[in-house]
Amino acid sequence: EVQFVESGGDLVQAGGSLRLSCTASGFTFEDYCIGWIRQAPGKEREGVSCISSSDGATYYADSVKGRFTISLDNTKKTVYLQMNSLKPEDTAEYVCAIGPSVHMWKRIRADYWGQGTQVTVSS
Repeated sequence: EVQFVESGGDLVQAGGSLRLSCTASGFTFEDYCIGWIRQAPGKEREGVSCISSSDGATYYADSVKGRFTISLDNTKKTVYLQMNSLKPEDTAEYVCAIGPSVHMWKRIRADYWGQGTQVTVSS
């Protein structure tokens, strides 16, 4: 059973920074994309970012490019999302997930999902 331990969500002022982390376990496949999908009330789910375990290729949603940085510690199966210059519109539940491909992240193609961590950005 694939399991996730997510942390880092918090309340922060606009312009601030947060770092999310997610440690995945319970699987043996080696070629996957791990990252974050966010869901805000009244908005569509959005694939924020993911990173490939095989070649480090990354995907970022246009809304976060230049502000968020994803990284992966393969030995620990831990993914990090450094979020800078946060905006109120970044407020959402951020869910760690695993999917088959970086190229499919935009379409929210994920096979395993965590519980989520709440990020709230005040104006």
